[in-house]
Amino acid sequence: MAEPDPYRVLGVSKDASEAEIKRAFRKKARQFHPDRNPGDAGAEAKFKQVQAAHEKIGSAEARREFDQQQQMANMFGGGMRGGGFGNMSGGFEDVIGQMFSGGMRGNMGSNPFAGGRGNTNQPKPRRAKGSDIRVSIDLTVDEAEQGGSFSFTFKRLKPNSMGTMEPKTVTMKTSLKPGVKHGTVKRMKGQGHDHPEGDPGDVLLTVRIDAGEGRYWDGDTLVQEVYTEFSTLMLGGKVKITLPSGKEGMLSVSPNTRVGDRRRMSGAGIQGGDLDLEFVMLEVEDLTNEQKMALEELRKTGL
Repeated sequence: MAEPDPYRVLGVSKDASEAEIKRAFRKKARQFHPDRNPGDAGAEAKFKQVQAAHEKIGSAEARREFDQQQQMANMFGGGMRGGGFGNMSGGFEDVIGQMFSGGMRGNMGSNPFAGGRGNTNQPKPRRAKGSDIRVSIDLTVDEAEQGGSFSFTFKRLKPNSMGTMEPKTVTMKTSLKPGVKHGTVKRMKGQGHDHPEGDPGDVLLTVRIDAGEGRYWDGDTLVQEVYTEFSTLMLGGKVKITLPSGKEGMLSVSPNTRVGDRRRMSGAGIQGGDLDLEFVMLEVEDLTNEQKMALEELRKTGL
């Protein structure tokens, strides 16, 4: 049975920043913790699942390893059991078509670039190319604003002394301009997986900017969670917020606001982008006797 996707278990996207993953883990772990769910076997199983997911993608190194293994496994159509890279010498001809784009059809020993003698008008076959490598780099807001030189590590398939392909760990540096945007993709030609009889693929580097506590990215939109009491959501009122700039203020809440409703503030996001304020109901860990009595009265009214 295939292991569950850790991103799906934690409820985050694959381009989530490290800080977003940690926040999601803390929330899920608190939700399913055995102390809060005594005797609940289902909650205990989910708690263990959340812990396992965090072990896979909770740190930059573990996440990079997991993402690279998934990329390799997808390249080989799921043939790489156990998440490892294994020995690629056996059955190489069977998987080479999945691993590399273009060329390499038919007999591996033949020259895929040799044209036929009888027809000189046929176009030359396109030169084969290794697969691209997708990798991400996490930046703080300050690092993105200032730009500079940054290092990142990934695995790249290269031929060894025996002529077979095997993964090698590669560390590269790249320069990013000041004010680089979240989700920016930089292509580095010729730095992807090697091809035994063609050109190497490219590296596609995606920039991820840590949105900060209580914020996350929805595509290229910055979203800030606004924790609001149930009574304020229903009756309206005001709630205190702190913008990414550090500026504080009181946000008006309209009556009958629903959880998940958003309000856009133009230019209030990172680097002058827009900011979506998303209403989230404030969870109460422990109720006072007064609150319990009030809730009992509300229940009698149908709320």
